[in-house]
Amino acid sequence: MKVHEVFSGFAVDDIDEARKFYGEVLGLTIRDVELGVDGADVPGGLELGAGSDGRILIYPRPGHEPADFTVLNIVVEDIDAAVGDLTARGIFFEQYDMPKTDSRGIHRTPEVHPVAWFRDPAGNIVSIVEV
Repeated sequence: MKVHEVFSGFAVDDIDEARKFYGEVLGLTIRDVELGVDGADVPGGLELGAGSDGRILIYPRPGHEPADFTVLNIVVEDIDAAVGDLTARGIFFEQYDMPKTDSRGIHRTPEVHPVAWFRDPAGNIVSIVEV
């Protein structure tokens, strides 16, 4: 098997809401992409820029059920500043007992990098992780 490339993807229920959330609210680089071959009646999707060579596909799925696990991890330099910025933009951070999060939704322990989780408009879990 000769592999051309590998990329990840996840589903949403509303591609327009995803475009607004990932592009405008989170400020990530996105572009519209065709999901099917030329002439096929297939809805379009989005592609998130993921570093120099990576890409992540977001695609619409009728009857979408949100993932109960993290579908996307965003690495940030300062988690406190990122949580503050995203909270000001209307993002609500999840509160967990396990792993335990603080009042702002940040999990801190010496064994792992600080991390906080929130949901996209489709209910998928996204995290920010301090580098």
